[in-house]
Amino acid sequence: MYGVQTSFDELSTPLYDVTFCVLDLETTGGSPADCAITEIGAVRYRGGEQIGVFQTLVDPGLPVPPFITILTGITEMMLVGAPPIETALPTLLEFIGDAVVVGHNLRFDLGFLAASIERLGYPALANRGVDTAALARRLVRPEVRDLRLQTLSRHFRSPVTPVHRALEDARATAHVFHALLERAGTLGVTNLDDLLALRHARGDPHYRKIGLTTDLPRSPGVYVFLDKTGHPIYVGKAANLRARVRQYFHGDTRRSVADMMRELASIETIVCAGTLEAEITELRLIHAHRPRYNRRSRPPRASHFVKVTRERFPRLSLVTGVRPDGLAYVGPFRSRRGAEMVMSALWDAVPVRRCMARRPTQTGKCASAQIGVSRCPCDGTMDVAEYDEIVERLVTGITARPDLLLGPLAVRMVRLADSHRYEEAAWVRDRHDALARALQMRRVWGALQRAGLLEIETAEGALVMIDHGRFVHVASEPSRWQDEIPFTPSEVPPTIEVAEEAMLIWRWLETAPLRLHSATGELALPVHPLQRLPIPRDRAA
Repeated sequence: MYGVQTSFDELSTPLYDVTFCVLDLETTGGSPADCAITEIGAVRYRGGEQIGVFQTLVDPGLPVPPFITILTGITEMMLVGAPPIETALPTLLEFIGDAVVVGHNLRFDLGFLAASIERLGYPALANRGVDTAALARRLVRPEVRDLRLQTLSRHFRSPVTPVHRALEDARATAHVFHALLERAGTLGVTNLDDLLALRHARGDPHYRKIGLTTDLPRSPGVYVFLDKTGHPIYVGKAANLRARVRQYFHGDTRRSVADMMRELASIETIVCAGTLEAEITELRLIHAHRPRYNRRSRPPRASHFVKVTRERFPRLSLVTGVRPDGLAYVGPFRSRRGAEMVMSALWDAVPVRRCMARRPTQTGKCASAQIGVSRCPCDGTMDVAEYDEIVERLVTGITARPDLLLGPLAVRMVRLADSHRYEEAAWVRDRHDALARALQMRRVWGALQRAGLLEIETAEGALVMIDHGRFVHVASEPSRWQDEIPFTPSEVPPTIEVAEEAMLIWRWLETAPLRLHSATGELALPVHPLQRLPIPRDRAA
Protein backbone atom coordinates (compact mmCIF):
# COMPACT_ATOMS: atom_id res chain seq x y z
CA MET A 1 0.00 0.00 0.00
CA TYR A 2 3.03 2.29 -0.10
CA GLY A 3 3.18 5.12 -2.62
CA VAL A 4 -0.49 6.04 -2.26
CA GLN A 5 -1.34 9.76 -2.15
CA THR A 6 -3.61 10.73 0.73
CA SER A 7 -7.05 11.80 -0.48
CA PHE A 8 -8.81 15.01 0.56
CA ASP A 9 -11.24 13.07 2.74
CA GLU A 10 -8.33 11.36 4.50
CA LEU A 11 -6.69 14.73 5.08
CA SER A 12 -9.79 15.74 7.05
CA THR A 13 -9.50 12.68 9.29
CA PRO A 14 -9.36 13.41 13.04
CA LEU A 15 -5.85 12.88 14.38
CA TYR A 16 -6.96 10.08 16.70
CA ASP A 17 -7.98 8.09 13.59
CA VAL A 18 -4.71 8.68 11.69
CA THR A 19 -1.99 6.03 11.62
CA PHE A 20 1.50 7.49 12.09
CA CYS A 21 4.75 5.66 11.43
CA VAL A 22 7.68 7.21 13.31
CA LEU A 23 10.88 6.48 11.41
CA ASP A 24 14.59 6.81 12.15
CA LEU A 25 17.62 5.66 10.15
CA GLU A 26 21.28 5.32 11.05
CA THR A 27 23.75 5.67 8.17
CA THR A 28 27.44 5.64 7.34
CA GLY A 29 27.44 9.38 6.62
CA GLY A 30 25.45 12.44 5.64
CA SER A 31 24.79 11.98 1.90
CA PRO A 32 22.85 9.17 0.19
CA ALA A 33 25.07 9.70 -2.87
CA ASP A 34 28.07 7.97 -1.28
CA CYS A 35 26.77 6.63 2.05
CA ALA A 36 24.33 3.87 3.02
CA ILE A 37 21.84 2.82 5.69
CA THR A 38 23.13 0.78 8.65
CA GLU A 39 20.00 0.54 10.83
CA ILE A 40 16.25 1.06 10.53
CA GLY A 41 13.84 1.68 13.38
CA ALA A 42 10.12 2.35 12.93
CA VAL A 43 7.09 2.35 15.23
CA ARG A 44 3.44 2.62 14.19
CA TYR A 45 0.94 4.51 16.36
CA ARG A 46 -2.78 5.08 16.18
CA GLY A 47 -4.71 7.11 18.70
CA GLY A 48 -1.52 7.45 20.74
CA GLU A 49 -1.21 3.66 21.12
CA GLN A 50 1.70 1.65 19.74
CA ILE A 51 0.44 -0.89 17.19
CA GLY A 52 3.65 -2.14 15.56
CA VAL A 53 7.45 -2.13 15.75
CA PHE A 54 10.07 -2.66 13.03
CA GLN A 55 13.80 -2.79 13.68
CA THR A 56 16.75 -4.22 11.79
CA LEU A 57 20.44 -3.68 11.20
CA VAL A 58 21.36 -3.31 7.53
CA ASP A 59 24.54 -4.37 5.78
CA PRO A 60 25.59 -1.14 4.01
CA GLY A 61 28.11 -2.86 1.73
CA LEU A 62 30.54 -0.12 2.77
CA PRO A 63 33.04 0.33 5.60
CA VAL A 64 31.65 2.03 8.69
CA PRO A 65 33.74 5.15 9.42
CA PRO A 66 35.24 5.28 12.92
CA PHE A 67 33.40 8.47 13.86
CA ILE A 68 30.08 6.76 13.02
CA THR A 69 31.01 3.88 15.29
CA ILE A 70 31.83 6.34 18.07
CA LEU A 71 28.56 8.21 17.50
CA THR A 72 26.19 5.23 17.18
CA GLY A 73 28.09 2.30 18.68
CA ILE A 74 27.44 0.32 15.46
CA THR A 75 30.56 -1.60 14.40
CA GLU A 76 31.32 -3.48 11.20
CA MET A 77 31.32 -6.72 13.20
CA MET A 78 27.70 -6.05 14.28
CA LEU A 79 26.66 -5.77 10.63
CA VAL A 80 28.12 -9.12 9.59
CA GLY A 81 25.17 -11.28 8.54
CA ALA A 82 22.69 -8.36 8.63
CA PRO A 83 20.30 -8.23 5.65
CA PRO A 84 21.23 -5.89 2.79
CA ILE A 85 18.87 -3.02 1.93
CA GLU A 86 17.54 -5.10 -0.98
CA THR A 87 16.06 -7.48 1.60
CA ALA A 88 15.09 -4.96 4.30
CA LEU A 89 13.42 -2.34 2.07
CA PRO A 90 10.34 -4.36 0.92
CA THR A 91 9.55 -5.29 4.52
CA LEU A 92 9.93 -1.67 5.65
CA LEU A 93 7.67 -0.35 2.88
CA GLU A 94 5.01 -2.90 3.78
CA PHE A 95 5.32 -1.88 7.43
CA ILE A 96 4.91 1.83 6.60
CA GLY A 97 1.90 1.14 4.37
CA ASP A 98 -0.26 4.24 3.95
CA ALA A 99 0.66 5.75 7.32
CA VAL A 100 1.77 9.36 7.75
CA VAL A 101 5.56 9.24 8.20
CA VAL A 102 6.98 11.11 11.20
CA GLY A 103 10.63 11.85 11.87
CA HIS A 104 13.01 14.35 13.42
CA ASN A 105 14.70 16.24 10.58
CA LEU A 106 12.67 13.93 8.40
CA ARG A 107 14.21 15.12 5.15
CA PHE A 108 17.47 13.34 6.05
CA ASP A 109 15.77 9.96 6.56
CA LEU A 110 13.51 10.30 3.55
CA GLY A 111 16.48 11.26 1.39
CA PHE A 112 18.26 7.97 2.14
CA LEU A 113 15.02 6.03 1.80
CA ALA A 114 14.20 7.66 -1.54
CA ALA A 115 17.68 6.90 -2.90
CA SER A 116 17.30 3.21 -2.08
CA ILE A 117 13.75 3.11 -3.47
CA GLU A 118 14.88 4.65 -6.75
CA ARG A 119 17.96 2.41 -7.07
CA LEU A 120 15.93 -0.74 -6.50
CA GLY A 121 13.13 0.29 -8.86
CA TYR A 122 10.24 0.71 -6.40
CA PRO A 123 7.55 3.40 -6.85
CA ALA A 124 8.36 6.66 -5.12
CA LEU A 125 7.09 7.02 -1.58
CA ALA A 126 4.09 9.40 -1.68
CA ASN A 127 3.08 9.25 1.97
CA ARG A 128 2.48 12.50 3.83
CA GLY A 129 5.23 13.46 6.24
CA VAL A 130 5.50 15.39 9.50
CA ASP A 131 8.83 16.71 10.78
CA THR A 132 8.94 17.07 14.57
CA ALA A 133 11.77 19.61 14.27
CA ALA A 134 9.56 21.86 12.14
CA LEU A 135 6.63 21.40 14.54
CA ALA A 136 8.81 22.25 17.51
CA ARG A 137 10.08 25.37 15.76
CA ARG A 138 6.47 26.50 15.40
CA LEU A 139 5.20 25.48 18.82
CA VAL A 140 7.98 25.57 21.46
CA ARG A 141 10.99 27.40 20.01
CA PRO A 142 11.08 30.11 22.73
CA GLU A 143 11.05 27.42 25.45
CA VAL A 144 14.10 25.38 24.41
CA ARG A 145 17.79 26.06 23.82
CA ASP A 146 17.81 24.30 20.46
CA LEU A 147 15.70 21.89 18.41
CA ARG A 148 17.89 18.79 18.69
CA LEU A 149 16.06 15.57 19.50
CA GLN A 150 18.02 15.17 22.74
CA THR A 151 16.97 18.66 23.89
CA LEU A 152 13.30 18.15 23.04
CA SER A 153 13.28 14.73 24.68
CA ARG A 154 14.52 16.22 27.93
CA HIS A 155 12.09 19.13 27.63
CA PHE A 156 9.11 16.77 27.28
CA ARG A 157 10.54 14.24 29.77
CA SER A 158 10.67 11.35 27.36
CA PRO A 159 11.05 7.94 29.06
CA VAL A 160 13.34 6.94 26.18
CA THR A 161 16.68 8.71 25.75
CA PRO A 162 17.86 9.14 22.14
CA VAL A 163 21.29 7.51 21.76
CA HIS A 164 21.75 7.52 17.97
CA ARG A 165 20.27 4.05 17.61
CA ALA A 166 17.32 3.80 15.23
CA LEU A 167 14.62 2.21 17.41
CA GLU A 168 15.41 4.21 20.56
CA ASP A 169 15.50 7.44 18.56
CA ALA A 170 12.22 6.56 16.84
CA ARG A 171 10.54 5.98 20.22
CA ALA A 172 11.96 9.22 21.62
CA THR A 173 10.72 11.04 18.50
CA ALA A 174 7.28 9.51 19.01
CA HIS A 175 7.12 10.86 22.58
CA VAL A 176 8.13 14.34 21.39
CA PHE A 177 5.60 14.12 18.54
CA HIS A 178 2.67 13.29 20.83
CA ALA A 179 3.67 16.08 23.22
CA LEU A 180 3.71 18.52 20.31
CA LEU A 181 0.28 17.30 19.21
CA GLU A 182 -1.06 18.31 22.63
CA ARG A 183 0.37 21.79 22.13
CA ALA A 184 -1.06 21.98 18.64
CA GLY A 185 -4.49 21.08 19.97
CA THR A 186 -4.60 24.41 21.82
CA LEU A 187 -4.46 26.09 18.38
CA GLY A 188 -7.39 24.10 17.07
CA VAL A 189 -5.29 21.46 15.31
CA THR A 190 -7.59 18.44 15.49
CA ASN A 191 -7.38 16.93 12.00
CA LEU A 192 -4.63 15.82 9.67
CA ASP A 193 -5.00 18.75 7.29
CA ASP A 194 -4.59 21.14 10.23
CA LEU A 195 -1.38 19.38 11.26
CA LEU A 196 0.12 19.39 7.77
CA ALA A 197 -0.64 23.10 7.37
CA LEU A 198 0.75 24.08 10.77
CA ARG A 199 4.37 24.02 9.64
CA HIS A 200 3.58 26.82 7.15
CA ALA A 201 1.93 29.04 9.73
CA ARG A 202 3.43 32.48 10.08
CA GLY A 203 4.45 34.04 13.35
CA ASP A 204 2.47 37.24 12.72
CA PRO A 205 0.38 38.59 15.60
CA HIS A 206 -2.89 37.65 13.91
CA TYR A 207 -2.01 33.94 14.04
CA ARG A 208 -3.52 33.79 17.51
CA LYS A 209 -6.89 34.39 15.83
CA ILE A 210 -6.77 30.91 14.31
CA GLY A 211 -8.91 29.86 17.27
CA LEU A 212 -11.82 31.48 15.41
CA THR A 213 -11.72 28.56 12.97
CA THR A 214 -11.97 25.75 15.52
CA ASP A 215 -15.73 25.18 15.18
CA LEU A 216 -16.07 25.93 11.48
CA PRO A 217 -17.79 23.15 9.48
CA ARG A 218 -15.93 20.99 6.98
CA SER A 219 -18.69 21.50 4.41
CA PRO A 220 -19.11 23.46 1.18
CA GLY A 221 -20.43 26.94 1.62
CA VAL A 222 -19.60 30.61 2.10
CA TYR A 223 -17.57 32.30 4.82
CA VAL A 224 -17.91 35.91 5.96
CA PHE A 225 -15.09 37.78 7.72
CA LEU A 226 -16.36 40.52 10.02
CA ASP A 227 -14.61 43.40 11.75
CA LYS A 228 -15.16 44.45 15.36
CA THR A 229 -18.32 46.39 14.38
CA GLY A 230 -19.86 43.27 12.82
CA HIS A 231 -19.50 44.61 9.27
CA PRO A 232 -18.44 42.15 6.51
CA ILE A 233 -14.94 42.87 5.26
CA TYR A 234 -14.55 39.80 3.03
CA VAL A 235 -16.78 37.09 1.57
CA GLY A 236 -15.51 33.88 -0.02
CA LYS A 237 -16.64 30.39 -0.96
CA ALA A 238 -15.04 27.02 -0.35
CA ALA A 239 -15.57 23.30 -0.80
CA ASN A 240 -14.31 22.84 2.77
CA LEU A 241 -15.02 25.94 4.85
CA ARG A 242 -12.72 25.13 7.76
CA ALA A 243 -9.76 24.12 5.61
CA ARG A 244 -10.06 27.17 3.34
CA VAL A 245 -10.36 29.71 6.14
CA ARG A 246 -7.38 28.24 8.00
CA GLN A 247 -5.24 28.73 4.88
CA TYR A 248 -5.26 32.47 5.56
CA PHE A 249 -3.17 31.73 8.66
CA HIS A 250 -0.67 29.52 6.86
CA GLY A 251 1.79 31.50 4.77
CA ASP A 252 -0.26 33.99 2.72
CA THR A 253 2.15 36.93 2.62
CA ARG A 254 0.04 39.34 0.56
CA ARG A 255 -0.22 42.74 2.21
CA SER A 256 -3.97 42.91 1.63
CA VAL A 257 -4.42 39.60 3.47
CA ALA A 258 -2.30 40.80 6.39
CA ASP A 259 -4.40 43.97 6.61
CA MET A 260 -7.61 41.97 6.44
CA MET A 261 -6.51 39.53 9.13
CA ARG A 262 -5.55 42.46 11.36
CA GLU A 263 -9.14 43.74 11.16
CA LEU A 264 -10.74 40.30 11.49
CA ALA A 265 -12.81 39.96 14.66
CA SER A 266 -15.21 37.08 13.92
CA ILE A 267 -16.15 34.58 11.22
CA GLU A 268 -19.58 33.40 10.16
CA THR A 269 -20.37 30.66 7.67
CA ILE A 270 -23.28 29.57 5.50
CA VAL A 271 -23.37 25.86 4.67
CA CYS A 272 -24.58 25.23 1.11
CA ALA A 273 -25.85 22.13 -0.64
CA GLY A 274 -23.50 22.42 -3.60
CA THR A 275 -21.13 24.56 -5.61
CA LEU A 276 -23.82 26.52 -7.47
CA GLU A 277 -25.55 27.55 -4.26
CA ALA A 278 -22.20 28.57 -2.75
CA GLU A 279 -21.22 30.62 -5.81
CA ILE A 280 -24.53 32.44 -5.95
CA THR A 281 -24.65 33.03 -2.21
CA GLU A 282 -21.15 34.51 -2.39
CA LEU A 283 -22.12 36.70 -5.37
CA ARG A 284 -25.26 38.03 -3.68
CA LEU A 285 -23.47 38.79 -0.43
CA ILE A 286 -20.71 40.66 -2.23
CA HIS A 287 -23.22 42.72 -4.19
CA ALA A 288 -25.35 43.37 -1.11
CA HIS A 289 -22.57 44.33 1.33
CA ARG A 290 -19.65 45.39 -0.91
CA PRO A 291 -16.90 44.15 1.48
CA ARG A 292 -13.83 46.33 1.12
CA TYR A 293 -11.40 43.43 0.67
CA ASN A 294 -13.40 41.87 -2.20
CA ARG A 295 -11.77 44.37 -4.52
CA ARG A 296 -11.75 42.38 -7.74
CA SER A 297 -15.25 40.95 -7.40
CA ARG A 298 -16.88 44.00 -5.82
CA PRO A 299 -19.75 45.21 -8.04
CA PRO A 300 -19.75 48.59 -9.77
CA ARG A 301 -22.03 51.39 -8.63
CA ALA A 302 -23.90 51.28 -11.95
CA SER A 303 -24.49 48.78 -14.75
CA HIS A 304 -23.71 50.09 -18.23
CA PHE A 305 -25.49 49.16 -21.46
CA VAL A 306 -25.24 49.90 -25.18
CA LYS A 307 -28.65 50.82 -26.56
CA VAL A 308 -30.06 51.30 -30.06
CA THR A 309 -31.97 54.58 -29.86
CA ARG A 310 -35.46 55.25 -31.15
CA GLU A 311 -35.00 58.08 -33.65
CA ARG A 312 -35.62 58.69 -37.33
CA PHE A 313 -32.01 57.66 -37.85
CA PRO A 314 -31.20 55.41 -34.83
CA ARG A 315 -27.71 55.30 -33.36
CA LEU A 316 -25.89 53.63 -30.47
CA SER A 317 -26.00 55.22 -27.03
CA LEU A 318 -24.46 54.44 -23.63
CA VAL A 319 -27.00 54.18 -20.79
CA THR A 320 -26.95 52.97 -17.19
CA GLY A 321 -30.24 51.09 -17.08
CA VAL A 322 -32.78 49.08 -19.04
CA ARG A 323 -36.27 50.41 -19.71
CA PRO A 324 -39.25 48.40 -20.99
CA ASP A 325 -39.19 50.34 -24.27
CA GLY A 326 -38.80 47.39 -26.65
CA LEU A 327 -35.42 48.63 -27.90
CA ALA A 328 -32.30 46.54 -28.45
CA TYR A 329 -29.85 46.59 -25.52
CA VAL A 330 -26.43 44.96 -25.15
CA GLY A 331 -25.02 44.47 -21.66
CA PRO A 332 -24.75 44.90 -18.77
CA PHE A 333 -21.10 45.87 -18.40
CA ARG A 334 -19.12 46.41 -15.21
CA SER A 335 -17.59 49.65 -16.49
CA ARG A 336 -18.24 52.39 -19.00
CA ARG A 337 -14.97 51.43 -20.66
CA GLY A 338 -16.27 47.90 -21.31
CA ALA A 339 -19.45 49.29 -22.82
CA GLU A 340 -17.45 51.67 -25.03
CA MET A 341 -15.35 48.75 -26.33
CA VAL A 342 -18.48 46.87 -27.38
CA MET A 343 -19.95 50.00 -28.95
CA SER A 344 -16.72 50.38 -30.95
CA ALA A 345 -17.06 46.74 -32.06
CA LEU A 346 -20.61 47.40 -33.25
CA TRP A 347 -19.42 50.50 -35.11
CA ASP A 348 -16.72 48.40 -36.78
CA ALA A 349 -19.24 45.74 -37.79
CA VAL A 350 -22.10 47.96 -39.02
CA PRO A 351 -21.80 51.50 -40.49
CA VAL A 352 -24.47 52.94 -38.21
CA ARG A 353 -24.19 56.69 -37.67
CA ARG A 354 -21.89 58.01 -34.97
CA CYS A 355 -22.72 61.69 -34.87
CA MET A 356 -25.57 63.06 -32.75
CA ALA A 357 -26.96 65.59 -35.21
CA ARG A 358 -30.78 65.53 -35.25
CA ARG A 359 -31.11 67.42 -38.55
CA PRO A 360 -28.93 68.20 -41.57
CA THR A 361 -26.08 70.62 -40.93
CA GLN A 362 -24.76 73.37 -43.17
CA THR A 363 -21.19 72.18 -42.80
CA GLY A 364 -21.80 68.84 -44.51
CA LYS A 365 -20.86 65.34 -43.40
CA CYS A 366 -19.36 64.56 -40.01
CA ALA A 367 -15.81 63.24 -39.71
CA SER A 368 -16.77 59.56 -39.48
CA ALA A 369 -18.92 59.83 -42.58
CA GLN A 370 -16.19 61.69 -44.47
CA ILE A 371 -13.66 58.90 -43.90
CA GLY A 372 -16.26 56.26 -44.84
CA VAL A 373 -16.61 54.37 -41.56
CA SER A 374 -20.29 55.25 -41.03
CA ARG A 375 -23.40 56.26 -42.94
CA CYS A 376 -24.62 59.47 -41.34
CA PRO A 377 -27.62 61.60 -42.29
CA CYS A 378 -25.92 64.78 -41.12
CA ASP A 379 -25.66 66.32 -44.64
CA GLY A 380 -29.30 65.60 -45.49
CA THR A 381 -28.63 63.18 -48.37
CA MET A 382 -29.22 59.87 -46.52
CA ASP A 383 -32.26 57.90 -47.72
CA VAL A 384 -34.39 56.66 -44.81
CA ALA A 385 -35.09 53.26 -46.39
CA GLU A 386 -31.38 52.72 -47.08
CA TYR A 387 -30.50 53.60 -43.49
CA ASP A 388 -33.27 51.33 -42.15
CA GLU A 389 -31.49 48.37 -43.77
CA ILE A 390 -28.34 49.19 -41.77
CA VAL A 391 -30.32 49.43 -38.54
CA GLU A 392 -32.18 46.21 -39.30
CA ARG A 393 -28.87 44.38 -39.77
CA LEU A 394 -27.64 45.82 -36.47
CA VAL A 395 -30.73 44.85 -34.50
CA THR A 396 -30.95 41.40 -36.11
CA GLY A 397 -27.31 40.78 -35.24
CA ILE A 398 -27.92 41.75 -31.62
CA THR A 399 -31.16 39.80 -31.14
CA ALA A 400 -30.86 36.73 -33.39
CA ARG A 401 -27.88 36.53 -35.75
CA PRO A 402 -24.59 37.32 -33.99
CA ASP A 403 -22.68 36.17 -37.06
CA LEU A 404 -23.87 39.32 -38.86
CA LEU A 405 -21.80 41.35 -36.39
CA LEU A 406 -18.93 39.01 -35.51
CA GLY A 407 -18.27 37.88 -39.08
CA PRO A 408 -17.11 41.29 -40.39
CA LEU A 409 -14.85 41.71 -37.36
CA ALA A 410 -13.24 38.31 -37.91
CA VAL A 411 -12.63 39.09 -41.58
CA ARG A 412 -11.12 42.44 -40.74
CA MET A 413 -8.86 40.93 -38.08
CA VAL A 414 -7.46 38.34 -40.51
CA ARG A 415 -6.94 40.97 -43.19
CA LEU A 416 -4.98 43.16 -40.80
CA ALA A 417 -2.88 40.22 -39.62
CA ASP A 418 -2.11 39.22 -43.21
CA SER A 419 -0.94 42.80 -43.79
CA HIS A 420 1.39 42.52 -40.75
CA ARG A 421 -0.63 45.18 -38.92
CA TYR A 422 -0.63 43.07 -35.79
CA GLU A 423 -1.37 45.77 -33.26
CA GLU A 424 -4.52 46.84 -35.12
CA ALA A 425 -5.50 43.19 -35.55
CA ALA A 426 -5.19 42.71 -31.78
CA TRP A 427 -7.47 45.69 -31.17
CA VAL A 428 -10.10 44.21 -33.48
CA ARG A 429 -9.70 40.80 -31.80
CA ASP A 430 -10.29 42.34 -28.37
CA ARG A 431 -13.39 44.14 -29.60
CA HIS A 432 -14.64 40.94 -31.24
CA ASP A 433 -14.19 38.97 -28.02
CA ALA A 434 -15.89 41.65 -25.91
CA LEU A 435 -18.85 41.74 -28.28
CA ALA A 436 -19.04 37.93 -28.39
CA ARG A 437 -19.17 37.76 -24.58
CA ALA A 438 -21.87 40.41 -24.45
CA LEU A 439 -24.00 38.70 -27.09
CA GLN A 440 -23.56 35.35 -25.39
CA MET A 441 -24.78 36.87 -22.12
CA ARG A 442 -27.83 38.22 -23.93
CA ARG A 443 -28.61 34.83 -25.47
CA VAL A 444 -28.13 33.00 -22.17
CA TRP A 445 -30.47 35.39 -20.40
CA GLY A 446 -33.06 34.97 -23.16
CA ALA A 447 -32.84 31.18 -22.92
CA LEU A 448 -33.32 31.25 -19.14
CA GLN A 449 -36.24 33.66 -19.47
CA ARG A 450 -37.96 31.38 -21.99
CA ALA A 451 -37.37 28.38 -19.72
CA GLY A 452 -39.44 29.95 -16.94
CA LEU A 453 -39.45 28.00 -13.67
CA LEU A 454 -37.00 25.08 -13.78
CA GLU A 455 -36.61 22.17 -11.40
CA ILE A 456 -33.23 20.52 -11.92
CA GLU A 457 -32.22 17.26 -10.24
CA THR A 458 -28.53 16.99 -9.37
CA ALA A 459 -26.42 13.84 -9.36
CA GLU A 460 -26.88 13.71 -5.58
CA GLY A 461 -30.66 13.66 -5.96
CA ALA A 462 -31.28 17.24 -4.78
CA LEU A 463 -33.79 19.50 -6.55
CA VAL A 464 -32.63 22.97 -7.55
CA MET A 465 -35.18 25.62 -8.55
CA ILE A 466 -34.35 28.36 -11.04
CA ASP A 467 -36.95 31.01 -11.82
CA HIS A 468 -36.34 32.98 -15.04
CA GLY A 469 -32.58 32.97 -14.58
CA ARG A 470 -32.52 33.45 -10.79
CA PHE A 471 -31.61 30.84 -8.19
CA VAL A 472 -34.64 30.52 -5.90
CA HIS A 473 -33.33 28.80 -2.79
CA VAL A 474 -30.11 30.30 -1.47
CA ALA A 475 -28.55 29.03 1.78
CA SER A 476 -29.50 25.56 2.95
CA GLU A 477 -29.34 26.89 6.50
CA PRO A 478 -31.15 30.10 7.49
CA SER A 479 -28.72 33.02 7.74
CA ARG A 480 -28.94 36.70 8.45
CA TRP A 481 -26.61 37.19 5.46
CA GLN A 482 -29.14 35.93 2.91
CA ASP A 483 -30.31 38.76 0.65
CA GLU A 484 -32.86 38.14 -2.09
CA ILE A 485 -32.51 40.52 -5.03
CA PRO A 486 -35.87 41.11 -6.75
CA PHE A 487 -36.00 40.87 -10.51
CA THR A 488 -38.36 41.61 -13.35
CA PRO A 489 -38.38 39.37 -16.44
CA SER A 490 -36.91 41.26 -19.38
CA GLU A 491 -35.03 40.67 -22.60
CA VAL A 492 -31.70 41.62 -21.03
CA PRO A 493 -30.53 41.42 -17.40
CA PRO A 494 -31.38 44.66 -15.58
CA THR A 495 -28.13 44.78 -13.55
CA ILE A 496 -24.63 43.35 -13.57
CA GLU A 497 -25.34 41.19 -10.50
CA VAL A 498 -28.32 39.55 -12.18
CA ALA A 499 -26.26 38.95 -15.33
CA GLU A 500 -23.37 37.39 -13.41
CA GLU A 501 -25.77 35.10 -11.55
CA ALA A 502 -27.33 33.99 -14.82
CA MET A 503 -23.92 33.14 -16.25
CA LEU A 504 -23.09 31.06 -13.16
CA ILE A 505 -26.34 29.17 -13.60
CA TRP A 506 -25.73 28.62 -17.31
CA ARG A 507 -22.20 27.35 -16.76
CA TRP A 508 -23.58 24.95 -14.14
CA LEU A 509 -26.28 23.73 -16.54
CA GLU A 510 -23.66 23.10 -19.23
CA THR A 511 -21.07 21.30 -17.11
CA ALA A 512 -22.71 19.54 -14.15
CA PRO A 513 -24.34 16.08 -14.42
CA LEU A 514 -28.00 17.09 -14.17
CA ARG A 515 -31.50 15.96 -15.10
CA LEU A 516 -34.32 18.33 -16.02
CA HIS A 517 -37.16 17.48 -13.64
CA SER A 518 -39.72 20.03 -14.86
CA ALA A 519 -39.98 23.37 -16.66
CA THR A 520 -42.81 25.81 -17.28
CA GLY A 521 -41.18 26.88 -20.54
CA GLU A 522 -38.64 25.56 -23.00
CA LEU A 523 -34.96 25.21 -22.13
CA ALA A 524 -32.81 25.22 -25.24
CA LEU A 525 -29.19 26.01 -26.00
CA PRO A 526 -28.58 29.02 -28.27
CA VAL A 527 -27.47 28.13 -31.80
CA HIS A 528 -24.35 29.45 -33.52
CA PRO A 529 -21.75 29.05 -30.72
CA LEU A 530 -19.68 32.17 -30.16
CA GLN A 531 -15.95 31.57 -30.09
CA ARG A 532 -12.88 33.67 -29.39
CA LEU A 533 -10.73 34.31 -32.45
CA PRO A 534 -7.03 34.47 -31.49
CA ILE A 535 -4.45 35.86 -33.89
CA PRO A 536 -2.37 32.88 -35.17
CA ARG A 537 1.00 32.65 -33.44
CA ASP A 538 2.90 32.61 -36.70
CA ARG A 539 1.39 36.01 -37.49
CA ALA A 540 2.17 37.59 -34.15
CA ALA A 541 4.65 40.41 -34.07
